[in-house]
Amino acid sequence: MTNYKFILSGGGTGGHIYPAIAIANELKLQFPDAEFLFVGAKDKMEMQKVPQAGYEIKGLWIAGLQRKLTLQNLMFPLKLATSLLESRRIIRQFKPNVVIGTGGFASGPLLQAAGGAGIPTVIQEQNSFPGITNKLLSKKASAICVAYENLERFFPKEKMVLTGNPVRQDLIDIDSKRDEAIAFYGLDANKKTLLILGGSLGARRVNQLIEKELHNILSQDVQIIWQCGKLYFEDYKKHQQQHVRVVDFIERMDFVYAAADIIISRAGASSVSELCIVGKPVIFIPSPNVAEDHQTKNAQAIVDAKGAVLLKESELESQFSIVFEALLKDYGKQNQLSENIKKLAKPNATKLIVEEIKKLL
Repeated sequence: MTNYKFILSGGGTGGHIYPAIAIANELKLQFPDAEFLFVGAKDKMEMQKVPQAGYEIKGLWIAGLQRKLTLQNLMFPLKLATSLLESRRIIRQFKPNVVIGTGGFASGPLLQAAGGAGIPTVIQEQNSFPGITNKLLSKKASAICVAYENLERFFPKEKMVLTGNPVRQDLIDIDSKRDEAIAFYGLDANKKTLLILGGSLGARRVNQLIEKELHNILSQDVQIIWQCGKLYFEDYKKHQQQHVRVVDFIERMDFVYAAADIIISRAGASSVSELCIVGKPVIFIPSPNVAEDHQTKNAQAIVDAKGAVLLKESELESQFSIVFEALLKDYGKQNQLSENIKKLAKPNATKLIVEEIKKLL
């Protein structure tokens, strides 16, 4: 049996890291003797999360372009040139059979170098509106695995395969874990649980909203699991109390989803894909500060299918309490949202992506 070698690259946020890890895990199941190497950006969270998942990672000196003129931007050409050279060196030494990119700064130079060396590359595009890196890489990619339909205007149609986004396999059957999850978080089994997800880094505007609305939410016999993010934990941990669990990062996503009755979430691509599988009523508050406003587009795709509620940041002051209370009281609406969002789930995404990778071996 051939001893295959795979390089995976993606990072910056959990939304790029976890899909890459999910793909590696599935490849490992099918090719137990394969060798794996991850490539990320030197100071980003992948440098911790990937080794925790049991894989080796090398870091590139790369960062994205800022929207305003900064020293970072002036350094960008140098960082890019250095990262391209380093990527070529990594590829020469490791000799991968296929290189897989899941987005984020580091995947750009790495996939560019792989393509230049004639090695097959696979792009996994999580969003309904692709970022600039993947648009540029798509011209040379061997296959492009997408999570949304109608991306022909961004990518060559003949290379695209609709697979969905890889999600953690432990989310497939969360209903059976409810009692365990409630006990794990020390919650009250008779109360409704609101789960707040700000993404792996946290969401300042969402945190400000919850702080302001905390008393109002609790007064409706609701308990809260509040993931405020690493950047904000010191500011918000003071709200920890009997019916409020404040956490910076969630290791057991299956437990928080199992415990939740209603979810408030950002609309990063991975979160949206997970929430489709979880099938709970969701209020999306997309981040307006991401490239091409892709979170709003991700959320809108679910809302168009009557599978979620969308609140823009600009509407929070006037609309949040009205929308939240209406949803909390309306069991019919909760069930309708659950049914509709579940129809959009793609639980076999990881396997489908690995099938595409295998075609290139």
